[in-house]
Amino acid sequence: MNLLFVIPYVPTLIRVRPYNLVRFLARHGHRLTLATLWETNEERRALAELESLGIEIVAAPLTRNRKLLNLATALPSTQPLQANFCWQPALATKLEVLILVRDFDAIHVEHLRGSRYALQLKRKTQDARRRTPIVWDSVDSITHLFEQAARRSQSLKGKLMTAFELPRTRRHEGWLAAQFDHVLVTSPTDRAALEAISPRHAPITVLPNGVDLHYFAPCEGATRESDALVFSGKMSYHANITAALHLVNDIMPRVWAQKPQVRLWIVGKDPPDEVCALEARHPEQVKVTGAVPDMRAYLQCAAVAVVPVVYGAGIQNKVLEAMACATPVVTSAQTVTSLQPGYESAALVAGDAEAFAHHVLRLLDDPSLRAQLGAAGRRYVEMHHDWNVIVDRLAKIYEEAMH
Repeated sequence: MNLLFVIPYVPTLIRVRPYNLVRFLARHGHRLTLATLWETNEERRALAELESLGIEIVAAPLTRNRKLLNLATALPSTQPLQANFCWQPALATKLEVLILVRDFDAIHVEHLRGSRYALQLKRKTQDARRRTPIVWDSVDSITHLFEQAARRSQSLKGKLMTAFELPRTRRHEGWLAAQFDHVLVTSPTDRAALEAISPRHAPITVLPNGVDLHYFAPCEGATRESDALVFSGKMSYHANITAALHLVNDIMPRVWAQKPQVRLWIVGKDPPDEVCALEARHPEQVKVTGAVPDMRAYLQCAAVAVVPVVYGAGIQNKVLEAMACATPVVTSAQTVTSLQPGYESAALVAGDAEAFAHHVLRLLDDPSLRAQLGAAGRRYVEMHHDWNVIVDRLAKIYEEAMH
C-alpha cells in the first residue's frame, strides 16, 4: 500500500509507537511518506535515518515562537491546547500539495496533537474523485489521562494544566472520535474512555504497542547488579514525575529499611528539578541520569525494573522493554489494565507502597525467582507484542477502511 503518515513530532526511540510502526510497515513492503515536524538537529538526524530505510520525508520546523503563538491562539478559543500545539502552516501547505499529486491508499494521523492536520486532510479529500480513508491514531484517551492527573498528580504544574484543559479536551476528543474512518487506541481502557465521551463514534480498534524484540533483548555479556533497581521513561512527563516521587518518597524507604545498599536508577531525558532533587537527597542510593545514549544498558544490568505508575493511559512501554530484556518487573495495578491475558505470570503487581516494597525485597532475595520472572516476561512480549504481528493487523485495518 501507499501510505501517508502524519506524525506531529519526529518518530524516535522515545516516540516508540510511530517509530516502530513506520519502520516495520516499510520492512513489510509498504510505501511510506512521513510528514512531520522537527525541533532540533538531533531530530533532523533521526529523520535522515528513517529516510535511509526508504521512507520519504516531508518535514517542517516547529520553532518555540510558533508553539507560543499556537498556545496564545488556543487560550481564548474552545479548542484544547493539545489540538493546536503542533500546528505549522508550512507543513499544512506541503500536505495540501502532496495529496493533490499523490494517490495514497490511506492516511494515518497520530495523536490529538496531529488531529488538526487530519481535519484539514479530510476537508481537502472530501471533494476529490477518489476519497482517501483517514485513520486517526488517538494512541491514548487524553481525557482519561487528564481525569486521573487532576485527582492524583503530585506535580502542581500538572494539576493546574489538567484543571484548565479537561473540560474542553473532553468535548473535543469526543467529537473527534466521530470524524474519521477509523480510530486506534493502545488499550481497552482507552477505547472505553473514548466510547464514553463519544455517543456516536467511528470504529475504535485496540492496536497495542509492541516492542522491538531484536533491539530489546537479554545481553549475554551483561552482568546483573544484584542490588540495582531501574525506573525508566521520559522524565518530563507528569505521570512519570508523580511515579518517581511516589517511588522515592513512599516505596524506597521501606526497601532501604531492610537493604540500605539498594540503588535506584531513574533513567530518562529531561528530568525536572523535583526529580533531580531526589538524587541530592539520597546521593548514595539514587542516580538520576537524564538522557542516556542507550536505555538497554540499564535495563539489562538492573536486578529489577520498578514501574510504580500512579496514573496513566495506554500501554507502559517501560514495562514491555524491561520484559523484552528479561528483567523482572514489579509494577502497580494501574499498568496491567492495558496488558494482554497472561501477564499474571510475567510481572509482580502491587496495590500499595507496602506491597510494592515487599515484592522488590522478595525478588532481591531470590535470584531464581528473578530469573523465572524475567524469562516469563520475555515469553509474554514475544507472544503478544511483536511489531511484525501488530503492523500486519494495522495493514488489515487500512484495507477495511478502503472498502
